[in-house]
Amino acid sequence: SLGSLDPARISKLDWNGKLLAGDPPSKESFLHLGMYQQRQKLGAVVHLHSTYSVAVSVLDDVDTEDVLPPLTAYYVMRLGKVPLVPYFAPGDIALADAVREYATRHHAVLLANHGPVVGGTSLAAAIDATEELEATARLYLMLRGEKVRLLTADEVAELRRKFPTP
Repeated sequence: SLGSLDPARISKLDWNGKLLAGDPPSKESFLHLGMYQQRQKLGAVVHLHSTYSVAVSVLDDVDTEDVLPPLTAYYVMRLGKVPLVPYFAPGDIALADAVREYATRHHAVLLANHGPVVGGTSLAAAIDATEELEATARLYLMLRGEKVRLLTADEVAELRRKFPTP
């Protein structure tokens, strides 16, 4: 669980991917670096293969500009818009390049057929945003086919004005 993360064990790398402290990095460390390189104010980047977010990432009919509709204020406040990054095999350097490109405009992305990558000003903020993404993905899947009241464009704009994302 995200709540049991030990910050002392998290891989800490230099800008070239060299391990400075913590556990050895995964083959996907470069997609984390891609996010940091574009958004240098981030304090942490979290990448998971969480069930509901991955389920959304394999749907053929999602909006690639924002994979989830504005179901809740907290999704808008913590995540803004979450685009779908096209599929690349795990560990493919092209995946890191794609994340880097999307990170110029977004602190959270969903990798197609893979999972979320979410940055935050701290590890706690990144985890909170990731958990919000997972909860909203679950709601979205539960409500597919139902008539729902989405936040209006004006409500979304007001939330984005009051609560800008990192």
